[in-house]
Amino acid sequence: MPDIINNAEKMQMTTGSASEQSGALGNIALKNKEEMQSWQDRFCEMAGVYSLCLDANGVPITEFSGNAHEIEIIKKYVTPIRIHNIYKRVSESELEDQAVEITEIPNLRLAAIAVSDGTQIAAVWIVCGIFTDARYDSSFFHFPPIDNFQYLISEDKFYKTLDLLRETLNVLIKVETSRSKAIAKSEASKLQEIEMTTSFHRAETMTEIVSLLDSDEPIEEIMVEVLSKLCTYLQISNAFTCRIHHNTLMDIVVQWALPGVGKLYSETTDQEVCWFMGNQKAVVISSDTQMNAGEREQIENLGIRALVSMPVIINGSAMFYACFTENREARIWSIDDIKFINDAIRIMQSIITKRLQTNSLASSFASLEAVLDNVGSSIYVRDTGTGVLLFANRSFKKNFSKELTENKLAELFENNIPSRSYSGNYEVHHKDREKWYDVYYTRIKWVDGRPVSLCAIYDVTEKKLYQKRIEQQAYTDFLTGLFNRMCCEKDLARYVDESTQNGGHGALMYLDLDDFKHINDSLGHQYGDVLLQDISKAISRIEGIQGSCYRMGGDEFVIIVPPESYYRMNKILEEIKDAFATPWYLKDSDYYCTMSMGVVRFPDHGDNVSELIRKSDVAMYEAKKSGKNRIAEYSDNIDSSSIHRLDLEKNMYDAIGKHCDEFEVFFQPIVSDFHSGRGKKVRHIGAEALVRWNSNALGFLNPDEFVPLAEYLGLINPIGNHVLRKACECCRAWNEEGKGEFVVGVNLSVVQIMQTDIVDIIKSCIEENHIKPSNLVLELTERLAINDLARTKQTLLDIKALGVRLALDDFGTGYSALSSIRALPFDIIKIDKDFVKDISEDEYSQAFVRSIVDMGKTIGAEVCVEGIETKEQLDALKGMGVKYIQGYYFDKPVRRAAFEEKYVYK
Repeated sequence: MPDIINNAEKMQMTTGSASEQSGALGNIALKNKEEMQSWQDRFCEMAGVYSLCLDANGVPITEFSGNAHEIEIIKKYVTPIRIHNIYKRVSESELEDQAVEITEIPNLRLAAIAVSDGTQIAAVWIVCGIFTDARYDSSFFHFPPIDNFQYLISEDKFYKTLDLLRETLNVLIKVETSRSKAIAKSEASKLQEIEMTTSFHRAETMTEIVSLLDSDEPIEEIMVEVLSKLCTYLQISNAFTCRIHHNTLMDIVVQWALPGVGKLYSETTDQEVCWFMGNQKAVVISSDTQMNAGEREQIENLGIRALVSMPVIINGSAMFYACFTENREARIWSIDDIKFINDAIRIMQSIITKRLQTNSLASSFASLEAVLDNVGSSIYVRDTGTGVLLFANRSFKKNFSKELTENKLAELFENNIPSRSYSGNYEVHHKDREKWYDVYYTRIKWVDGRPVSLCAIYDVTEKKLYQKRIEQQAYTDFLTGLFNRMCCEKDLARYVDESTQNGGHGALMYLDLDDFKHINDSLGHQYGDVLLQDISKAISRIEGIQGSCYRMGGDEFVIIVPPESYYRMNKILEEIKDAFATPWYLKDSDYYCTMSMGVVRFPDHGDNVSELIRKSDVAMYEAKKSGKNRIAEYSDNIDSSSIHRLDLEKNMYDAIGKHCDEFEVFFQPIVSDFHSGRGKKVRHIGAEALVRWNSNALGFLNPDEFVPLAEYLGLINPIGNHVLRKACECCRAWNEEGKGEFVVGVNLSVVQIMQTDIVDIIKSCIEENHIKPSNLVLELTERLAINDLARTKQTLLDIKALGVRLALDDFGTGYSALSSIRALPFDIIKIDKDFVKDISEDEYSQAFVRSIVDMGKTIGAEVCVEGIETKEQLDALKGMGVKYIQGYYFDKPVRRAAFEEKYVYK
């Protein structure tokens, strides 16, 4: 390759230095300080502490969170020097990443938490807590304790808050670090793909230029062809070749320009030689190359912004010059650009040399051999008439010596060439080597005139392996290593087609783990993941289904029995049963986890992928309904309720994924001062919030149809929390804009009250809507009160401490134990409608209501009677001391707009 002058030093790629990178958490904070400040403010409000965040150098990222006046008081004792000292303490220590110090105030503590990305400190959080229960020696402190601050916290909760903050930030930094690595890996893959595509295109262009070696066209037309292919590949706007005479003048031999771009010279003879011509070396000028004023002026007059000039050496001297220019935009040449131009010019030199030596076949062949030995592909030439190998370049002899010796070239590389095809390309898989090659072929005339086949071979193994890795990632479940749902549907379609065409049979098994949630909740998600991995290994080792096991998501798996393994169907079922009959070793102990499975056979039960998966799911649900740990085969006689239940389950998951927008809140009025009768003025003191599901797919559904399923699936919590939020929003709006003081009652299910954070959820709804806690009544069923008394009592006391009132719902349905009712802090007892439906004529019902009213007075609880539908029922309650009435006699549950029109804004 000729020497390159002027700016070769500029042809380098640059990458960001390590010093420009910072910790993952620091990256998060610096991207949006406002979001970091907002998150910190909410955290401090929730935890009851005051804090700010410092970056790795001790510079504040956020400001102190909390009441501005209170922060100024804290800063008197938590000075910048104290913050700096505790920051140095945790950021420079190899053993201590969290520290707590006392201050001059007995109940004021200063803490620091250092968060690291594993190699360096990313940030330090400064946290201050005002203790409500600090124990101290008053003689040791000169200042009294702080009280009446907005944020107060117990000592025990303060330390738990620090642990929570540190663990949360460590998770955040791991996620961000993982995300950064994934982005870097993705970018590297993109760069690799771009590089492979560029290499492929470059090789293709070079092959086309090499094929011009045997062209019979005039030399000027060949020059234009070479310039055209080079400029098109490199996206250069102009090119020309010239010949210098009289040392100062030049004639333009050929010119080429992109469509729409003007040629450099309108006159082609006796033009002034440009200063970059006449060298025996290549001249490379990028847009940022330094030049003197005269050189710059001449280039600018031609409209050139970057150029490469190369001599075309014939018999040791420069006969022509080839010049490539970019006139449209700035251009910085790369080493690869220059090398590619140089290789092409060498081929053009060979073509010209061949024309000058037409009487010397040996000389032509030697020149051709020298060129082909130095191109970047393996090339061989074979006589199409006799099959004799005429030429193989150095690269081919090195890489395919065995094939040359065994005379397998045609068998390996030319079997796929169409008999009448003049040129083209295709892919070859060399199984013995596990290599992939792109083969380009063309029919040309050899140096002696005979017709030959020229093949150029490029190794594209890396490209194929990269494509396979991408495909594997798209079809593989990350946790278990099994194939995923996408791959399952693709493979099932293939197996169904195979069985249909060949008259065979196959099977689809839909497997769901029984009570997997209990293992997840009791042992932790990490052991749940281990169990899923162990189960995946066990089923994928069974003969006949090793390559057809799939994880559909969660704890659901699909197994396809291919047509070739169908004869082992019964044996496969037995081996699956055996796998689940033995315990799984988790957390130093043995645990049993059974499965329910539905089986569908194809094409017996259908040949549609979606329908087969659906039918296997229906069969699996039948197995669960039968008591779990069973296998059920699909039949057309399966109860339609199973299909309806699956529709309910699928659409419920979809509805909750859409933020519960399909779940509407209806309101039924609760009245007091009701004895004046229907049609006359009564006092509407509030309403009970009742959920209805207005499903886009299934229509309008009452609670009895979906609440039990929601409780079974563990989905009642998001639904119940949604109803609670909506009810509190309505209560606030009614009391701000309407007439009177409204109270809203909301039902809490058994599952909801067992949430560990239920008290915080209720508190958040009250505070966000600025309603009086006493305006919220939470209704619980007797079943909850009786069956879970020990666990429930403390939770109810904590809810009562918020100022919320509690109602015992459905009283009288048969679960009650009066001693248990007395032990729980209920404010209202709601007598169930079934118990009072005959109250107008049944003396026992009347006596029961009176006794409950008397008991309520004793324990300080008021009584509400539900299900009043007639005036006779209402009249029977007169004089009994019942405080509240609810029922169809006054109104049915209605949508919010209708309730507001009738009771709020009238």
